Amino acid sequence: MSTYTEDQRKVTTRRLTEMKMRGEKIAMLTAYDYSMAKLIDEAGMDVILVGDSASNVMAGNITTLPITLDQMIYHAKSVIKGVNRALVVCDLPFGSYQGNSKEALASAIRIMKESHAEAVKMEGGAEIRESIERVLSAGIPVMGHLGLTPQSINKFGTYAVRAKEEAEAQKLIEDAKMLEEIGCFAIVLEKIPADLATKVAQMVSVPIIGIGAGGGVDGQVLVMHDMLGINKGFSPRFLRRYADLATIINDAVAHYIDDVKTCDFPNEKEQY
Repeated sequence: MSTYTEDQRKVTTRRLTEMKMRGEKIAMLTAYDYSMAKLIDEAGMDVILVGDSASNVMAGNITTLPITLDQMIYHAKSVIKGVNRALVVCDLPFGSYQGNSKEALASAIRIMKESHAEAVKMEGGAEIRESIERVLSAGIPVMGHLGLTPQSINKFGTYAVRAKEEAEAQKLIEDAKMLEEIGCFAIVLEKIPADLATKVAQMVSVPIIGIGAGGGVDGQVLVMHDMLGINKGFSPRFLRRYADLATIINDAVAHYIDDVKTCDFPNEKEQY
């Protein structure tokens, strides 16, 4: 059980900024359904991300690109029902905001109205500034996302570390400053050099949440299926597995099958 559950006040975007100011790290994890979201929230999670990684871990797709806005709303709506304390952020999926700020606003409004999520996350910097500003203009909180942006994987052609070269690192810094300036309440930095991530966290006033970005940032995020050992086919350097649920579940199911086959289940106490 987490030692940080004594503070049961609702986590808000303002509280995240306060946490950064006093040096308290922010814990963030993905969830996609009611049951897991309820468990994660009860453990004391600060932020729950309804990630478009649902495309991979829930739907079995190779990339995040295929998941639709309707599907993201479904997952977010399920998560919200299980959460009391954590701030719930929902990814805007690929194709719902890039290149069309009016569509971006319409997509964000649908997520907020239909799922009751409390913020949205958008991948990219200056190239999507207009879309972010339009969403913000409606009073919808936006979390930015820079570095490795999985929705642009076909552009990158690889999941390798980003911003290793000076030019890309400088653009990332400029984009982070821009996201802060226009009003994003936090920024995710994915798979970039730790020194660069630390520098960005020190330069901006908004919380910086890292994934594969070292320990010098204001918080960390992982995909639930990865850190719980449900998805064992993904093992990047930054991932720490806190459980081996794949083995536990497999063993439990095999035991159930054996009990059914051998007529051990149900026994006399398990029937009416």
